[in-house]
Amino acid sequence: MTAERVKVRFESDGIDCTGYLYRPASAGSNTPCVVMAPGFSGTQDTPAFRAVAEAFVEAGFIALTFDYRTFGESAGAPRQLVSIRGQVKDLHAAVRFARSHPGIDPDRIALWGTSLGGGHVVSAAAEDPRIAAVVAQIPFNGFPKRVEGRSFLETLRLLGAMFYDTVRGWFGRLPYYIPAVGKPGDLAVMASPQAQRTIEAMQSAHWQNEVAPRVLFSMMRYKPGNRAYRLTMPLLVCIAEHDREVPPELSREIADHAVHGEAKTYPYAHFDFYRPDVRDQVVADQIAFLEQHLMADGQ
Repeated sequence: MTAERVKVRFESDGIDCTGYLYRPASAGSNTPCVVMAPGFSGTQDTPAFRAVAEAFVEAGFIALTFDYRTFGESAGAPRQLVSIRGQVKDLHAAVRFARSHPGIDPDRIALWGTSLGGGHVVSAAAEDPRIAAVVAQIPFNGFPKRVEGRSFLETLRLLGAMFYDTVRGWFGRLPYYIPAVGKPGDLAVMASPQAQRTIEAMQSAHWQNEVAPRVLFSMMRYKPGNRAYRLTMPLLVCIAEHDREVPPELSREIADHAVHGEAKTYPYAHFDFYRPDVRDQVVADQIAFLEQHLMADGQ
């Protein structure tokens, strides 16, 4: 299916956010739309993210991608600073933009998010009952008690970086950045061979492998699943059985607590979901779910 891709802008808390509207060339008015939320430090131009948007368009949906504040093509400073509440607000702003677009049916808007974005779509939907459906892919729902493969000393180094960056923020200084992804033994938010291979194979003009680690303190308290009981719309949670970054039992809690939640588990690890073969399998299930709940008469 031929698709149109148009750059769009919208405001969130007075900050300019940049997004892209993927639209089937043959789409008429009142087309259902999937608003897509990136993962931790992610940007909308990464190949896996764009591929999912294009798959949704191929299925007949409009897809809206965007960069969170301080990331990618969106404004905001200091750069590469994750704000949990700010990112959820950006997601709400993207939904408002979609609802105001003349080609989109405002009552057939779904949320799709991956990793940390998978947690954000649950938080946003809990605050917006008008959302028609939610897909949470390998969603963040709290840290594991112990990160597999990270030694006690490496954990202390990361905690030191988090505290140092937090103190710099108290005094209005620029963040102390560390890599978002590294190899085992590196001072990085995620340090594993699989994570390293994923970014080495990724081509992106806007993604940067650095982040302000102070956000990890906020993420220690962030449990989107605690609000999942407020979701009255259909929810699909896609879980990686061998996930080291997002414990599968915590992801499953989101589906269990939702009124109309269902879970699908796949025999893969977290970063496998961005491989083309696994991505195609998972997205096919997601499209079937969205067609069931967003397409008129199941068409």
